Amino acid sequence: MSISIAIVEDEKNYNNALKKVINYQKDMKVIAQFFDGKDAMDNLSAMAPDVVMMDIQLQDMLGIEIIEKLRKEMPDTQFIMCTSFEDDDKIFNSLKAGAMGYLVKGESMEKILSSIRDVYNGGAPMSFSIARKVLQHFEKKIPEIKGFDELTEREKEILELLAQGLLYKEIADKKFISIDTVKKHVGNIYRKLHVSNKVEAINKLNQSKN
Repeated sequence: MSISIAIVEDEKNYNNALKKVINYQKDMKVIAQFFDGKDAMDNLSAMAPDVVMMDIQLQDMLGIEIIEKLRKEMPDTQFIMCTSFEDDDKIFNSLKAGAMGYLVKGESMEKILSSIRDVYNGGAPMSFSIARKVLQHFEKKIPEIKGFDELTEREKEILELLAQGLLYKEIADKKFISIDTVKKHVGNIYRKLHVSNKVEAINKLNQSKN
């Protein structure tokens, strides 16, 4: 089964270039292109693509706003920011809104394609410069650990496996459960730890061990 993808990007040439390269792959297909935020906001949730490639600075609104408003309606969709912005506010507001990946425009198409596959399988792909900023941010942060007592033993096991870099499918195979069950456990982990993505959850796990 191919990965279904929607592109939200107001730069027409870049949007079409992404579509062309993605559709050339055997394991993925673009099911929708949006060139402004309102059109994306009105139609994305009904399409429920596996992955959305989202620009931050659209002409009529921020991509971050779209994710914030649609995240609950699209729990099984993974959002990857694909933007020219590298400032801290936009990075962390995107991650807080629910984006699971953050790529800087200018990345090779090979990196973009591997990131789509990665996020679909439970990864959190980022450009190297962005990953460095995220790590530096967490190093500065004062540890605030709460919620671990609420995790079940199975949730703790899954969080440990996420921290080891395993993808959802690998965790499902290792624990003899379905990918949907893994996703449900991960959702519970995020809720109990008061985090919005895997990076924050793993960071809290690491802090709890210090």
